[in-house]
Amino acid sequence: GGELSFNDMAYLGASRASKDFGLELVEVQSTTEADYLPNLRTLAKSGEYLVIVAVGFLMTDAVNTVADEFPNQFFAIIDGYVEKPNVLSVLFKEHEGSALVGALAAMIAHHYGYKAVGVVLGMEIPVLYKFEAGYYWGIRYGEKIYQEKTGKSITPLKILYTYTGAFNDPARGKIATQSQLGLGAGVVYNVAGATGLGIFEAVEEYCKSSGKTQGPPFAIGVDADQDWIKPGFIIASMMKRVDVGVYTATKRALDYYAGKIDKYGGILALGLQEGGIAVSTLEDLDTFLQIAIQAGRQVNRDEIYNKVKAMRESIPSWMWDEISKLADQLKTNPAGVSIYGLTFKDIADKIPYTSESIAQVRSTLKVGVEIVETTTTTPSPTPTTTTTPTTPTPTTTPTTATPLTTTGAPDYTVYVVSVVIIIIIAIAVLALLKRRK
Repeated sequence: GGELSFNDMAYLGASRASKDFGLELVEVQSTTEADYLPNLRTLAKSGEYLVIVAVGFLMTDAVNTVADEFPNQFFAIIDGYVEKPNVLSVLFKEHEGSALVGALAAMIAHHYGYKAVGVVLGMEIPVLYKFEAGYYWGIRYGEKIYQEKTGKSITPLKILYTYTGAFNDPARGKIATQSQLGLGAGVVYNVAGATGLGIFEAVEEYCKSSGKTQGPPFAIGVDADQDWIKPGFIIASMMKRVDVGVYTATKRALDYYAGKIDKYGGILALGLQEGGIAVSTLEDLDTFLQIAIQAGRQVNRDEIYNKVKAMRESIPSWMWDEISKLADQLKTNPAGVSIYGLTFKDIADKIPYTSESIAQVRSTLKVGVEIVETTTTTPSPTPTTTTTPTTPTPTTTPTTATPLTTTGAPDYTVYVVSVVIIIIIAIAVLALLKRRK
């Protein structure tokens, strides 16, 4: 994946597992959703794989089907939930990391005198509501921290959000971000996969147009440590350690065959406490730069590292300390931290989110403006920006004749162009295979 995020993290975990456990790694890419089922079936039929790891929410239905057809094959799905004894559902507590970067965004915006903060999202699917809820809560909590630390009275920030309807369309990400920057956003959070590359570009261009060599305004990266992509303009990344998920799914299959655990399936929920979610650090940056160099990219490690370090040091150091403190509170006592009458435990308890429950959170936390994108049939969509008053519309209906399913959720097949990787861990140890049959 060119964005060095979700799929790259998955691959990283798989390659670490193959090295540590002496397994062979096979990687299969699906170019469209129609490939998911046949790809999974082919792999499961061979009976050669210890575990088949499907990466991404969009593969849920395919895994559900194939897991029934091959009850003796282990599957893991990253970011999806399939209730089968032979499927491990690896879910992340994205709301936790999103709360931390939300608090950081709010403190930075107030520090530099911005009026708003924003988030640009991909497709409107339930997993993204978790990012939204955590981020909004974090913004409001960050404002409280800012007031306590500085003794200044503040006007609450406007919170802007845009669903672009795509995870692989940097042009849409850029347009959405330009709108938000135009409305006074000091920080924009990328929750849009490769669409987010457009977010980074928009922020960099906006800064450079006023003669700045670094933010503010800043972007926030997602999934991987993306701070290196536009050094000086991405203040931090909300890292979702998909690599930890893939690695754990593999180890769990080995543990099962070794008789250490008695069942494979279930839910593996990874958050701050489990090392599955983190806000990027300079150490993470170094790791990612090394990966980029190993992948044959032309990157100047020292130059990038120094730029990111200088950017991080340009904001008051107490802000970073407060983020660490908040992380500890979210881990140990989520019911003890509250803002606008919502504890962080309340945010977590609403999972899985629906369009109704996220609308409720938006309204409680006074998320005022949704920028509705109207998707046209032209290849490069130009969204019109309309700002609605304090009650946001929960869903954005594209203007093209996109069929809406009976549940009112958009038909994802219309949008999905992005490549989803299926990672397979092939086993070199025949003894395990014999034991399974």
